[in-house]
Amino acid sequence: MKQKRYGILDNISSPADLRGLSYDTLGVLCAALREFIVDSVSQTGGHLASNLGIVELAVALEREFDSSRDRIIYDVGHQCYVHKILTGRRDRFDTLRQYGGLCGFMKPEESITDPCITGHASDSVSVALGMAHARTLKNQKYHVVAVIGDGALTGGMAYEALSSAGTSREPLLVVLNDNNMSIAKNVGGLSRHLSRLRVSPQYLRAKTRIKERLSRIPGGGTITRAVSRFKAKIKRAVLPTSLFEQMGFTYLGPVDGHDLKSVCEFLALAKKMKKPVLLHVMTQKGRGYAPSEQYPEKYHGVSKFDRVTGAPLAAKKEDFSAFFGKELCALAEKDNRICAITAAMPSGTGLTRFAEKFPERFFDVGIAEEHAIGMAAGMAAQGLVPVAAIYSTFLQRAYDQIVHDIAIEGLHVVLCVDRAGIVGADGATHNGVLDIAFLRSIPGVKIFCPSDFAELRVMLSRAIYRETGPVAIRYPRGSEGAYRKELSAQPLVCLHEQSGSEVTIVTHGIMVNQAIDAAEILMHEGIRAQVYKVNEIGSGLEQAYAEVKEKLGGWCVVAEDVVPNGSVGEWLAAHRSERTDLLNTGDRFLPHGGVNELYRHCGIDAEGIAAYIMKNRNGKENGVG
Repeated sequence: MKQKRYGILDNISSPADLRGLSYDTLGVLCAALREFIVDSVSQTGGHLASNLGIVELAVALEREFDSSRDRIIYDVGHQCYVHKILTGRRDRFDTLRQYGGLCGFMKPEESITDPCITGHASDSVSVALGMAHARTLKNQKYHVVAVIGDGALTGGMAYEALSSAGTSREPLLVVLNDNNMSIAKNVGGLSRHLSRLRVSPQYLRAKTRIKERLSRIPGGGTITRAVSRFKAKIKRAVLPTSLFEQMGFTYLGPVDGHDLKSVCEFLALAKKMKKPVLLHVMTQKGRGYAPSEQYPEKYHGVSKFDRVTGAPLAAKKEDFSAFFGKELCALAEKDNRICAITAAMPSGTGLTRFAEKFPERFFDVGIAEEHAIGMAAGMAAQGLVPVAAIYSTFLQRAYDQIVHDIAIEGLHVVLCVDRAGIVGADGATHNGVLDIAFLRSIPGVKIFCPSDFAELRVMLSRAIYRETGPVAIRYPRGSEGAYRKELSAQPLVCLHEQSGSEVTIVTHGIMVNQAIDAAEILMHEGIRAQVYKVNEIGSGLEQAYAEVKEKLGGWCVVAEDVVPNGSVGEWLAAHRSERTDLLNTGDRFLPHGGVNELYRHCGIDAEGIAAYIMKNRNGKENGVG
């Protein structure tokens, strides 16, 4: 099949190739980039709308800065596709988010132009300021730029960093990519004109000369201060700058982020300013592809889709998130104490329907997990039943609030831990392999592990109505597997009993499917294996776990899609005298790839579990994953 050509894009091998091009030619390049991105992401899946919206801004950044030396940090990182394409990785874009291929986020291992790993929101300004401090302390010369979206600016960490950066006096550029929520009123041509005037060389030189001359005459200082106060009042009246300028930044903009010439001019001016600068750029999310322009949230993160129609290539099955949302709505119909909280993920966590049906009891706090859990504690203290649905990898950020605001007081908050376990294509920053470890370490927290939808229904109802303290329900991304039962009444249940078993496979959650299949493989090899499923994890289960130890005689292999530290396997190994082997994701961060590929990579798929047992059945080895 003949490879598709993309015109001028085919001749761009590095950012250096951009600097001799006219603005008209760069505009043609931007159109080619959008076509390439849509073609590529339709085949691999990935983040589409955010990358289509940032094309001109990303081209301008690569043109005005040297990303091999200057540090350009894309917040979250899901908007870095143009950066990757222009920095020598276009030929590998068909491997995006695939096992062994390009990461969907910035990754220093791939290129010196990626200054740090990204994947979570709101930390770019903090990291950028750290790099700026390092530059100053080491007496080096390079520019530092943080590109942060208005969504990421809802995270409190961003404001902590902006406050610190503004008072640091470090030369630092923060580019606010505003593609949805206008945090400051755009007053059009007057604002842009005054912004350009304030940073033009002629203005800056004239301002300096006037100050010098006034300082030489009697009362000059008083006149200077009066003029500055008057100017500040005028600026506050006509420019949306007060928040950032009060933090110590020089505010530029807003500028049309799709007017490439204007963006380049502003970036060039910002580079010359030896202080903290914030450039406000207005962009359209999903620009250049009609379906994503119309439904930018739907096309934020996509699976493979039809390039012409925008329709997904695979029919979407009901997943754990959607099922959770449906069940929560059913419970909330009958109980007006139930509230739902999420941190900028209403669709991802299945809460869109809840938001529509119960808008007064639905709270999307933005990218602010710490606040979400603190607020849940306040609700619980006053008699409501808050249900906070947050991805496992993002719940890490609220560890202190779970401890300090919820667990110490024993408040009844239900944590619905979405995307638990191996997530896959989004890689190390998104795999939910740490939640059992950090939740199990907190006194009073109980963790439920449903293996299918029926168990999720029962456990959600139980968490709301039968529990009194903090309780978490962890479930994976995607749909249920072949296991379709409801055996969640006990902390431990036997799924696959065999008399005279040589080994017991212990697991929990969706991993039961791998364990049952492994037992079947072993049976065909003449090895008897039984499978036990753990339904509850956490403190307060000492008596139940005492019974677990009694039931689990002989050799146990504990298979989990989590890290070993803090795992169920670690607990059992510490409390059993019999041999207990651990199979898990290992003491490491996993690469990106499909979930089944990563199961195989870790040796926790059915074949891997069976192979391990066959290899080690003589008891000569004691493997720890």
